[in-house]
Amino acid sequence: MARVKIDLPATFLFATDLPVYINHINYGNHLDNAALLMLVSEARVRFFRHLGYSELDVEGVGVIVADVAVQYRSEAFHGETLCIEMSADDFNKYGCDLVWRASVGEREVARGKHGIMCFDYRERRPVLLPPTFLGRLQGHLA
Repeated sequence: MARVKIDLPATFLFATDLPVYINHINYGNHLDNAALLMLVSEARVRFFRHLGYSELDVEGVGVIVADVAVQYRSEAFHGETLCIEMSADDFNKYGCDLVWRASVGEREVARGKHGIMCFDYRERRPVLLPPTFLGRLQGHLA
């Protein structure tokens, strides 16, 4: 079976800290894989807020998650604090990938990417990536 491989960017645009609560822990006594995705979703909301947007209003359009890929690298435990770093990559006419890394100190817990697509929630259809948003992301990457 082919393994998921995610390359990280040289730099990240954003970082936020999120605690691992007891409700994030599974029967293996470590961070549950579904809970990790919830924590990354919170980081994504904070990333958009950092850029001056919400997921429902990016230059007048919303965004929707089109796909997700994750590589788990180590365990995380109750009481630890994850630092989730995020950047944008692989732009196309409808969206891009939000590439992220979750770490506890120097220990990488997971890395992944969320493919996001601009979406008109009233019309229920994809729309073009707003040029201002693209420029803002690429400007941060330069």
